Amino acid sequence: MTENKTEELEKVYAGIKTAGGREAFVERRLEELGLAVERKPTEDMGKKKLAAYKRALKAEAAERASLMRKTWEAHVAHHVVHVGEGVYWNDDDDWDKYDHPRADERIAQNELPKLDSPAALAEALGLSVPELRWLTYHREAATSIHYDRFTIPKNNGSGVRAIWAPKPKLKAVQRWILREIAERLPVHGAAHGFIGGRSIFTNASRHTGSKVIVKMDLKDFFPSVTFPRVKGVFRKAGYREQVATLLALLCTEPPREVVEHDGKTYYVAMGPRCLPQGAPTSPAITNALALRLDRRLDGLSKYLGWRYTSYADDLTFSLPAGHEGEEKLGSLLGGVRMIVGEEGFTIHPDKTRVMRSGRRQMVTGMIVNGEGTPRVPREIRRRARAVAHNVEAGKPIKAGESLQTWLGYAAYIYMTDKELGAALLKQLA
Repeated sequence: MTENKTEELEKVYAGIKTAGGREAFVERRLEELGLAVERKPTEDMGKKKLAAYKRALKAEAAERASLMRKTWEAHVAHHVVHVGEGVYWNDDDDWDKYDHPRADERIAQNELPKLDSPAALAEALGLSVPELRWLTYHREAATSIHYDRFTIPKNNGSGVRAIWAPKPKLKAVQRWILREIAERLPVHGAAHGFIGGRSIFTNASRHTGSKVIVKMDLKDFFPSVTFPRVKGVFRKAGYREQVATLLALLCTEPPREVVEHDGKTYYVAMGPRCLPQGAPTSPAITNALALRLDRRLDGLSKYLGWRYTSYADDLTFSLPAGHEGEEKLGSLLGGVRMIVGEEGFTIHPDKTRVMRSGRRQMVTGMIVNGEGTPRVPREIRRRARAVAHNVEAGKPIKAGESLQTWLGYAAYIYMTDKELGAALLKQLA
């Protein structure tokens, strides 16, 4: 849009606000242009007078149509209007019955940006309202989307995992939402994933010196967190209907299949909008959403004498070595399954593991047997030393591996053994 066109639409929009609406603005403008025609009966009009009356009506209708187009352009430059198929949108700036009764108080408590309207959200994100609409618009079958798809091997070697990474424009927006909103929402003390000051090491540290450790995984974790649940997180934070809807649209995307038809590529939705695995906002939103789940599981664990932590979809329970009395393992497993189901998630049936002190106990990739700090498995440390030595000597890294992978392992080792980790990082760098 040219600068002159933008200025013209801004003037029109200002006129609409002054007049009190589009229709009122059009009527006022017709009056100013001398094109408003007073309606009269035509039965007694002569031929010339009737022809002149019809010409005046025609001129008025043409100008009215032109003004209505301009006012609509000005309106959509400042309003979202519509966000796509099947997504409820109310473009009126009013209160919704589901808005939080103490919204401003909630916003202030969490030190969140005050966003009273879609226009305020667009301004905070450095976008125009049309750009915001473009990033949030939902289509069941789209010819282009705001994500790039790639796959990575699953940890258990059973196939590949699809990752949907946001493109630069959306990624910048999601990083703002992460920094200014998602990371500021309340989370439970038992949560350790993707939270400042917490890590796989702090998660594992909670479970050293355990008589029994139970590991459970949540199945389809991110796909379980659908658009209404994400919108609910933002509404609970204190944002009103419109802004919460837009924030949820910016943070969700349906799982899609790539389909070729008549020489065109389509990205077809295969389910509801949910948190994409690859968006920077997804982990922080799940942490906030799981606050009640973590609270309930922590309460159950304490009641039975166990300890509890979560790291994203990874749930860990441990019974301290000094615990006396019954283990109550059956009560724990049954209670966890019930609570997880009530909170809208599912325990993965094939990934529950019970590890007793007589065998290796692993939590988020670290060995936690005994009372000491968690350790990285010896085989990984040994392999990291060998790779670092080869890199320093100018030898190539094994096919299928990369320097970045082993720098990651070195940082991983640094968490538990700073001296060895620092030496490996130096050699690899």
